[in-house]
Amino acid sequence: MNSYRQIFYHIVFCTYKRKNTLPTEYHEELYKYIWGIIKNRKCVLYQINGTENHIHILSDLHPTVCLSDFIKEIKTASNRWMKSSGNFPDFLHWAEGSCSLTYSMRVKDRIINYIKNQKEHHAKVSFEDEYRKLLEQSGIEWDEKYLF
Repeated sequence: MNSYRQIFYHIVFCTYKRKNTLPTEYHEELYKYIWGIIKNRKCVLYQINGTENHIHILSDLHPTVCLSDFIKEIKTASNRWMKSSGNFPDFLHWAEGSCSLTYSMRVKDRIINYIKNQKEHHAKVSFEDEYRKLLEQSGIEWDEKYLF
């Protein structure tokens, strides 16, 4: 019997202390590297984008892949790659934790567009405010002292 799935995860994680350590001119290279990790896990990347201090990913998750392992692998491998590339000299590491939200097929295109427009969005809204809004919209309770 085959396994079928339709699981869209919107994953968000940021740099240590939300410092701007991801130079814009190297975002494309970083996103391609992360896409390779996602493909190697038999998952599908629908959209990736971000700013100098955080990344958004919309991906499905293969039934054999555990979400926490998936995020850990992306963060660990990209951390190593960025440090060895020489293009991210101020990058120390990713912040601990992440935000993972699930969405249905009905809103997939809306989430893709939201992620595509990150740079424009953050000209008006801080990462901290965006993160709080994502949590609120998803009905996730949080303690401010653990957020940032």
